[in-house]
Amino acid sequence: QVQLVESGGGLVQAGGSLRLSCSASGSIFYGNTMGWYRQAPGKQRELVASITSGGSTNYADSVKGRFTISRDNAKNTVHLQMNSLKPEDTSVYYCNTFARTTLLGPWHDYWGQGTQVTVSS
Repeated sequence: QVQLVESGGGLVQAGGSLRLSCSASGSIFYGNTMGWYRQAPGKQRELVASITSGGSTNYADSVKGRFTISRDNAKNTVHLQMNSLKPEDTSVYYCNTFARTTLLGPWHDYWGQGTQVTVSS
């Protein structure tokens, strides 16, 4: 089974910074994509940023230039550096990995428990 554990959420003033971290454990076969999603009350969960095992990144337009995603393949960790935070970034942030546990096994989405990020104006 794959488990994701997030850390780093909290309360910050607008313009401030936070760094989220996520550690994945379990039998993850090489090649998984890792990413961060967020979900505000009453809204759908949306992609914030993702990164492939090869280092290719993808960002939501709303965070481009402010957020940076990175990963350590050897440790199966992913980080999200969030700068110039805005009140509209307030949300629960979820770590995600799209992974398989064997070479020929099916790909699945796995999720962390979520961490709250609150940006005050």
